[in-house]
Amino acid sequence: MSLSQSARKIRRRVVKKTGRRVLQALDRYLGRQSLVGDHPFFDPGRFAHVRLLEQNWRMIRSELDKLLQTSEHIPPFHAVSPDQKRISKDDSWKTFILYGFGRKAERNCRQCPETSALLETIPHLQTALFSIVAPGYHIPPHRGVTKGVIRTHLGLLVPKQRDRCYIRVADEIRNWEEGKCLVLDDTFEHEVRNQTDEQRIVLFIDVERPLPLIPRLLNKGVLRAIQWTAYVKEADKNLADWEERFEAAVQQADGFTRDSMENPN
Repeated sequence: MSLSQSARKIRRRVVKKTGRRVLQALDRYLGRQSLVGDHPFFDPGRFAHVRLLEQNWRMIRSELDKLLQTSEHIPPFHAVSPDQKRISKDDSWKTFILYGFGRKAERNCRQCPETSALLETIPHLQTALFSIVAPGYHIPPHRGVTKGVIRTHLGLLVPKQRDRCYIRVADEIRNWEEGKCLVLDDTFEHEVRNQTDEQRIVLFIDVERPLPLIPRLLNKGVLRAIQWTAYVKEADKNLADWEERFEAAVQQADGFTRDSMENPN
């Protein structure tokens, strides 16, 4: 490793450590100001976007099913965001990203046009992706980046043994159900266990936390600042590469299918 690379690595470590302390202090403030309280899980009925997702879950599932036809080209989480290497191993946790910290993944959204159009109607959307957890995989305990967002999981493909596939947030455990949402705060320690022989897939979205005016403006500034960190910029670059690869794979598969139909012999 060169001297400049070592210096960048040290600088990034210092920035991350300082940023983490700042975000932790901000999280305590946002938790106190939150208009929906500060809990591991929230009542889904308090959020308008939950009704929208649940009413349209079969359409979203149909677009997911199409993506899964070329699932080998969907990247593992750590291939897009290297900071996730501790909790994402091999190909056991894949993510198909539609939005990342407020930025739209245009190519990926073109693969899911109806889902993308639906997401565009959700106010204050920050992140949206399909989260695919392999059979038998355990996502270790970890915490999210900021309390400035609240996370929703829409169950799309849930193992038959639902009781053996769950998420723990703080000391509370929930199971997914197809067509239903869980709403949670990922800054509490959480983990996922899929102790079945089937994969689990949810549509995972983050929206800005409901806050009074002054903390809301502060939160918007922090979320915008996060977009410019190496944590996000590196993921953006990797995502662009994976989007291009996935789009090419889909085009190749579509071309092969059309050719087979036109020339069956």
